[in-house]
Amino acid sequence: MSSAPFTYEPVGVTRDDPTFCPPGFRPLLVRTRLGEGHAVFRRAAEAVLTWEMHRALGVGIDATADRAAPGVDVTVTLAGVVKAPCRVIWATEEFRRAGWAYGTLEGHPECGEEAFVVDRTGDGTVWLTVSAFSKPAKWYARAGGPATRGLQHAYARRCGAVLKRLTEDQPES
Repeated sequence: MSSAPFTYEPVGVTRDDPTFCPPGFRPLLVRTRLGEGHAVFRRAAEAVLTWEMHRALGVGIDATADRAAPGVDVTVTLAGVVKAPCRVIWATEEFRRAGWAYGTLEGHPECGEEAFVVDRTGDGTVWLTVSAFSKPAKWYARAGGPATRGLQHAYARRCGAVLKRLTEDQPES
């Protein structure tokens, strides 16, 4: 674990409130229905917790551990050139909820926090929720303006589509 400080405050709020957005940041909340049943939930949870979903998106993942856990440093590489260093703030693996969130470190194009959570509701439906709050930290993120924001939303929607594909072979239970 590195000792580099996070580039924003408050750190860790996505754990209890995925809709929280501090002043000056932009919120993001994208929810995707993955299917139904415990098998779908377990498969989705494993794919999220082990970086499999992100790798299936085609992004580079360089992590200091094979599984998301607090303190794990992760560098996400987009398009082979944009490096986004971050650190896992929290991770959870419960009977009906699993996921994690990272906070940005110096060098990340954005400043903020993003969470990836799989949950199974009372009726058995399994969902992926991608929530975040962010603001540009690098000149090219600021210069991108609304296009940068559109890319963030497209990335979150793609997370859901990829995870749904990864879980399609699971039986409903």
